[in-house]
Amino acid sequence: MLVVDRLTCRFGAKAAVDNASFEIKPGAFVGVIGRSGAGKSTMLRMINRLAEPSDGRITFDGMDVTALKGRELRKWRARSAMIFQQFNLVGRLDVLTNVLMGRLAEMPQWRSLTQMWPEDDRALAMSALEQFDMAQYASQRADQLSGGQQQRVAIARALVQQPDIILADEPIASLDPRNTRIVMDALLRINKHFGITVMCNLHSLDLARTYCDRLIGMSAGRVVFDGAPSALTEHIARELYDLEADEVMGSAHMPTPVHVPEYGVAAVA
Repeated sequence: MLVVDRLTCRFGAKAAVDNASFEIKPGAFVGVIGRSGAGKSTMLRMINRLAEPSDGRITFDGMDVTALKGRELRKWRARSAMIFQQFNLVGRLDVLTNVLMGRLAEMPQWRSLTQMWPEDDRALAMSALEQFDMAQYASQRADQLSGGQQQRVAIARALVQQPDIILADEPIASLDPRNTRIVMDALLRINKHFGITVMCNLHSLDLARTYCDRLIGMSAGRVVFDGAPSALTEHIARELYDLEADEVMGSAHMPTPVHVPEYGVAAVA
């Protein structure tokens, strides 16, 4: 279980996250919602330890995440895989190599410098690409892919880290509606098929209600809502989003996500 206890992150006099507390059970799909600047990205980055908390504590299954250093911190960053809005792929490298980067935490330094990937890791990476219909692009440069394809590669890279939790920071912000659905369905498959906890920052309430089984609403760095999507009333949503409410609520709901298929025997587990 992930436990966030009175977590705060200050930048000068401003608190980007202010005294946030919540618990997330294994296997949940949690949407973090709120207007721009609410503290959503800082929250996820603190959980991964890409941003340092000013106060408070993060624990995972009894382990004090906020106290980790060195190799133990690198292991935690592998266990809490980040997916970014701008994909963070190395454009000049091929797709397979980009996915294999997710295995760096498990490799000795000499292998990572020479990129002498073990065959088991190559099989793991190809299996992850197959999960998202991207295996045919394994030898193609990453910068030749569309935005939606690049994000699926980034998700495959996160999957080969064999994480306990995936932290997705606005993963569909730069995508068109078709690729938005493809990427969100990919995250849903990871959550339902592998039982991996997903914590996803989302700007759209329609998407959050469609895909998530729990929502955490943030405003001015504080957690102001924590509950099931059905409990998020229009009144609460307007308090969360203020002037952005009409933009994020929309007039039509997203279609129901695709049925999550049962995969065959996969190398990724």
